[in-house]
Amino acid sequence: MIDTGDIIETIRMITDENLDVRTVTMGVSLLDCADEDPKKACEKIYQKITTVAKDLVPIVEDISANYGVPIVNKRISVTPISMLLACAKNPNPADYAKALDRAAHTVGVNFVGGYSALVQKGFAKGDRELIASIPEALSTTKLVCSSINIGSTKSGLNMDAVKMMGPIIRRTAELTKDDNCMGAAKLVVFCNAPEDNPFMAGAFHGPGEPDCVINVGVSGPGAVRAALAKLPKDADLSKVAETVKRTAFKITRMGELVGRLAAGRLGVPFGIVDLSLAPTPAVGDSVANVLEEMGLEKCGCYGTTAALALLNDAVKKGGVMASGHVGGLSGAFIPVSEDEGMIKSVRQGALGLEKLEAMTAVCSVGIDMVVVPGDTPAEVLSGLIADEAAIGMVNTKTTAVRVIPAIGKKAGDELNFGGLLGYGPVMPINTFSPKTFIDRGGRIPAPLQALKN
Repeated sequence: MIDTGDIIETIRMITDENLDVRTVTMGVSLLDCADEDPKKACEKIYQKITTVAKDLVPIVEDISANYGVPIVNKRISVTPISMLLACAKNPNPADYAKALDRAAHTVGVNFVGGYSALVQKGFAKGDRELIASIPEALSTTKLVCSSINIGSTKSGLNMDAVKMMGPIIRRTAELTKDDNCMGAAKLVVFCNAPEDNPFMAGAFHGPGEPDCVINVGVSGPGAVRAALAKLPKDADLSKVAETVKRTAFKITRMGELVGRLAAGRLGVPFGIVDLSLAPTPAVGDSVANVLEEMGLEKCGCYGTTAALALLNDAVKKGGVMASGHVGGLSGAFIPVSEDEGMIKSVRQGALGLEKLEAMTAVCSVGIDMVVVPGDTPAEVLSGLIADEAAIGMVNTKTTAVRVIPAIGKKAGDELNFGGLLGYGPVMPINTFSPKTFIDRGGRIPAPLQALKN
């Protein structure tokens, strides 16, 4: 039971510590929109989204107003579009992206995710075409996000897809250079992508999901940091973990309440709460600050990976106690441009790409919202993807790369995206070439951990 004190504390978290529900995301299956005529398929996509999601934004905003809970984003995720391309005759995949964008604008959501392909074991019909079209699709739309799953613990890594994605990321950045390379900020490459992720840019509606579902992503690094600040500086790490766990419990309960209310009023099933700690550029709403509150001088110093492992584990334990429907990514995000503390650590030289890679072995996602010099070779980007995917594959966890080549900029410059995407210092990157390795292609076989049956 939650007593009066818990309720008062949650209210204080909202008013003083940047606690919010980061997103209510409606997952929508588009499998019934497939058509061999691409124009008909695009019209079906528009009609279905604008029908099932027509009340999403007003209902979520009403819940936010009635309960006093900030709900930052309203989003939609859809069936991977490459699946719809498989039955179409001579489609232009970017037309499907434009249909998604038009529907998203009509219903008033912040983003729509699912311009995606699942190619962890190889390419099906429509997959290569969709990947090749990503630069055009993301440079001609505003609200569409794209994700590609190039590996999994069960299937290994599709290195042909890894090779493709380096040039695709570069080209997407080039086509949107006048918009701060925003296209690349809406593109993520996954290993072990979850089918029920409510967070962008990686959200898509997996083929195992219901026809329509509501998933919720909560946040609250500011609330966790504030709770830790009340501990004595000599409190042992078991006490630190317990404090994080109790705070995550309260945050998750709030997220489940919002999700169930939204699902009930929309007449669709409630899916999951993703209890990832998602930071913002706002002062005090930083995962890096949480780690520093544990006793690190600066996020990125030695001890950071251990502190992050403690945080990630305690968040999951608190969330699982609070909800029987935890899913998505669920852990701690470490996106550089979206985290005020991470930005400071990079600027002061405490945090580099190598340390970020080590941190991703114990937390959610991976190299996320990292800005690199605009002249970074495509094969270096592919090598970065391969390394992150290997961490996810071997450790049976989700990892990802969302990296933005800042066209025309060099290390030490800055790229400003605005809003929740924040701003990022251009980070130096190792440019010794992995080209021969990447050009080999083929598949890196699944690890022994895959043989669990």
